[in-house]
Amino acid sequence: GQSAVAAAAYRAGVLLEDERTGKTLDFTRKRGVQHTEIRTPANTPDWMCERGPLWNGIQKAEKRKDSQLARSIDIALPHELTLEQNLELVRGFVDAEYVSKGMIADFAIHAPGRKGDIRNVHVHILLTTREIAGPGFGPKARTWNRKQELENWREAWANHANRILEREGFEERIDH
Repeated sequence: GQSAVAAAAYRAGVLLEDERTGKTLDFTRKRGVQHTEIRTPANTPDWMCERGPLWNGIQKAEKRKDSQLARSIDIALPHELTLEQNLELVRGFVDAEYVSKGMIADFAIHAPGRKGDIRNVHVHILLTTREIAGPGFGPKARTWNRKQELENWREAWANHANRILEREGFEERIDH
């Protein structure tokens, strides 16, 4: 029942119109959004490469009120890395683990908040749950919801992060 458009607008710190509710969602005053990006498979129609049309399209594709509209994943980024290095890390991970399987990934890298741990650099990843079919969305990809997939993604994240940490000369490592 939650709005995918609202979730995307909040994470990206942008203004979007939710066509389902008619509400304008304005998060342009949100601080700490360092980078936003949408990564798509090769067969993605152009309209799905823009945040507003993408998430409004997802909401239109669902017929049930209680449908899962998207999958949200939050990941702590290595604070030892620069924004550019973390961006490389996130892109590589997202492309290998999600986009290559047919998902569209809308992500936002956030700086730590003014209160709390200054090392809390993190990324919010919003993923589609439906396959792309021609000019629109096809059926839900139920296999993307398996517990084994989540465990594989956690392990893959550790591997991606550790490769970059090692390459950049850091001794720190993460595990899943």
